[in-house]
Amino acid sequence: MCHSTDSRPPAPPIQGEVASHEQIELTAADGNRFLAYRAEPAEPNGRSVVILPDVRGLHPFYRDVAVRFAEAGFHTIAIDYFGRTAGLSDRDEGFDFMAHVKQLKLDQVTADAKAATEALGGPVFTVGFCMGGALSWHQAAGGNGLAGGIGFYGALRFIDEPKTGPGAPILMLLGGADTVSTPEQFGAYTAALDRVGTEHESHVYEGAPHSFFDRSYGEWAEVCQDAWRRILDFTERRAQPR
Repeated sequence: MCHSTDSRPPAPPIQGEVASHEQIELTAADGNRFLAYRAEPAEPNGRSVVILPDVRGLHPFYRDVAVRFAEAGFHTIAIDYFGRTAGLSDRDEGFDFMAHVKQLKLDQVTADAKAATEALGGPVFTVGFCMGGALSWHQAAGGNGLAGGIGFYGALRFIDEPKTGPGAPILMLLGGADTVSTPEQFGAYTAALDRVGTEHESHVYEGAPHSFFDRSYGEWAEVCQDAWRRILDFTERRAQPR
């Protein structure tokens, strides 16, 4: 897992007011009911984000991530992955997440992310972390009505290389000291994106560990701010009609 209960996501470079934030339930096309957390900006920037968490699903850290993105002007929904196998209970520190990760299927993530995308309206981007980072790239590589997919330190073992394309543009934000996925794995994945014609950008923060996007990591504060700036730039550019 990536973040402890005490972890908090770093604030965006410019913090606006949040109009509202609350836990909600969404329903996917297959009838699955699942937890989600919605945060609305007081001053929208015209873009929306679906947050794809790490292996623990809708952990408190990702509720806070949703609020941070609303502070940055995004209409935001963070989703839980485990409605089909764990119901609608909270994902606290005692949640046996790996038992449910083992049952998770990519088409289920797609269905749930689509429900969140449709609840937000476009242009919509996915933003994910660890397992969710790879799932964010996977969602974008498949198109899925997205304007783009952003992933932090994605765990590539959870997804397959794209076989068709082009999909929506992808932004990869990677820690140079991360060992969850190797440079060779990232190289193979980006080569697959090239083969199918999916646009992608990546940035490696030298020396940064896995889960560096965390306010408690004071030594990586500037890295976090740079990641925010790249997200804001990427989403602004990719939200424009092409």
